Amino acid sequence: MMNSILRKAARLGTAVLMLAGFLGMALMANAGTRSYSAPRSAPSYHPPASHAAPHVNSRPSSSHPNVNRPGPSFNRPGPSANHPITPVSHPAAPKPTLAKGTNERHTISGSTVRTRADGKPSDIHDAKRGMDVHHGLNGGRRVSAEDHNNNRTVYQKGRAGYVQHPYSYHGHDFAHRTYAFHGHVYDRSYMGYPYHGVYLNIYAPGYFYSPYYYGWAYYPWGEPVVYGWGFPGSPWYGYYGYYFSPFDSYPSASYWLTDYMISEDLQAGYNAHIEGGETDGEAPAVAGPPLLTPEVKQMIADEVKKELSLEYSETNLTTKQQDLDPGSSGLDRLFYDASKGKPHILVVGSSLDVVDKTQTECSLSDGDVLQLQAAPAADAAAADLVVLASKGGKECQKQATVSVPLADLQEMQNHMRVMIDQGLQELQNKQGKDGLPAIPSTVPEQPTQAPYAAVAPSPDLHAPAEIDQQAGQADQADKDVTAEATQPSIPPQ
Repeated sequence: MMNSILRKAARLGTAVLMLAGFLGMALMANAGTRSYSAPRSAPSYHPPASHAAPHVNSRPSSSHPNVNRPGPSFNRPGPSANHPITPVSHPAAPKPTLAKGTNERHTISGSTVRTRADGKPSDIHDAKRGMDVHHGLNGGRRVSAEDHNNNRTVYQKGRAGYVQHPYSYHGHDFAHRTYAFHGHVYDRSYMGYPYHGVYLNIYAPGYFYSPYYYGWAYYPWGEPVVYGWGFPGSPWYGYYGYYFSPFDSYPSASYWLTDYMISEDLQAGYNAHIEGGETDGEAPAVAGPPLLTPEVKQMIADEVKKELSLEYSETNLTTKQQDLDPGSSGLDRLFYDASKGKPHILVVGSSLDVVDKTQTECSLSDGDVLQLQAAPAADAAAADLVVLASKGGKECQKQATVSVPLADLQEMQNHMRVMIDQGLQELQNKQGKDGLPAIPSTVPEQPTQAPYAAVAPSPDLHAPAEIDQQAGQADQADKDVTAEATQPSIPPQ
């Protein structure tokens, strides 16, 4: 009897929160939304008067469009005459802090070889091919090439690579990426954003769910649910068992999405270890609780709620035929919040080498967790973040402060939003099954395609071949530039 009364009280409290969110959202809508016109230098970010939570305690309109779920589409229209593909003028990026012992050698052709203190190459820039090759501390390799039209190709062994092409929508710069991995091809859109000397690509969701679905995901589910992931017995889970274990139960979607994101990241890291030869982390000599603590996971879940609220706001903008604000969607918002004492959590989505406060190079890998506690200087090439969770070994130590280049930091936030979107689709597919609550019948489940995604170029069917071809070109670039660097060098320009 008492449990029944408590459950009813919990549901009443949730309803009150939903009503408060609705009132807050209404106030924000009346206050207006800042419009964005593509700048050539970073604008100042001005946040809305309130960051209202999604509202779900209302019946949606019966006219909500019913469209297909997100997924690759190879018959979408390309850019029209009103939305031509135009080259983007990228500003020169400021130089990041280098690790102590780093040596650079510049060649006559304009190429560069950067070596670590042990004499082994860390970075190769091939000026002739427009290619950059990074040799990671963990044994991995990332290859990126860009031509004069800002078309980019990225290759990483054991990971998804992509081909990127620029296009325009409403006079704003966008980029369309076609990803390919193991025969699986998919695409995403990104907003171009020049920010303090760095040109950022900010994830722009291809589809938006109804506001009511975001509300269902944002608010508590009434009472915690137990969900069986099926992790035990999986090779990746055995490999990372010292680092991660799922929550015992899930009071809301943000907790479930946290475990979804971390588990997907660790599976990607395991694949890169098996196929790409990457080595990350090192299990402690003495067994103990997982290194990714419940306290840090709670911080991730709280950040997921912030991202759900952001996407809820963006779906309202697209419904009103208003353009998204890259300042709100990207680092500008994160830095503004940090300057006001509101830190943000970032989850690493791929291997990355960074430099700590002692100028010592260390590595980060999939599923590591960082916290942005303060905004960088306006002219900074990187931001300082604190490591909240890592896997040991050659990885950056817990509580270390590391310098993350702005473009890499933006990709971390992009990754987090991508994983949340994927998790929302997974929740939609599994709702009402395996212990998960069912979505209320009044909530439209099907998403709507974003207008900028509808006019994006069709996925590049040549992407898989181009990505694979780049691996061989990188091998040759390594040989050519290294050989040229043995010749008399010239000072950098």
